[in-house]
Amino acid sequence: MKICILSGNPKENGLCQAIIDATKLGATEGGAEVDEIRLCDFKLIRCQVCGDGWGPCRDENYCTYGNDGFNEIKDRIQSSDAVILVSPVYWGETSEALKSFMDRLRRCEFNGKETLRDKQVLLIASAGGTGNGLLSCFEQLDRFCRHTGAIIFDYIGVNRWNNDYKHLAAKTAAYAMASGRKNGEKV
Repeated sequence: MKICILSGNPKENGLCQAIIDATKLGATEGGAEVDEIRLCDFKLIRCQVCGDGWGPCRDENYCTYGNDGFNEIKDRIQSSDAVILVSPVYWGETSEALKSFMDRLRRCEFNGKETLRDKQVLLIASAGGTGNGLLSCFEQLDRFCRHTGAIIFDYIGVNRWNNDYKHLAAKTAAYAMASGRKNGEKV
């Protein structure tokens, strides 16, 4: 199994990266090959809303501006069996890097060539500061997954006060995904 971790985290350490590291460990211990994509390592542009609002993204499932790494990332996600979306929480939403990527990807999800359709996706949000904003961030991620046809495996919200046991939960969830567990299966 191949699991793609799509990270909207701009930092190379801290609370969000620690939860990413826990999921990577769980996935590899479960036997998965892990592909971590750090969106902030790319110079992705925001959606340009080509043409009449739908450029080749809708009809041909690629982004005209994909030479910034977008189409490469899309292909890496497509070649994965499952996905873990991880973002810090900024003002109750995902990071700008992840939000911009999701805006572009959802436009390419038509005509039976969807990148995420029927893939299991583990959603992880990391709220620093007050720890608030997890619910609205998850609502945003949930809408994106439902629009793209992804199957939500679980939601894990981490903050400064619960990160000790949420790291274990993230590691265990990634292990379960890598081991082939599907959403809704009883254990």
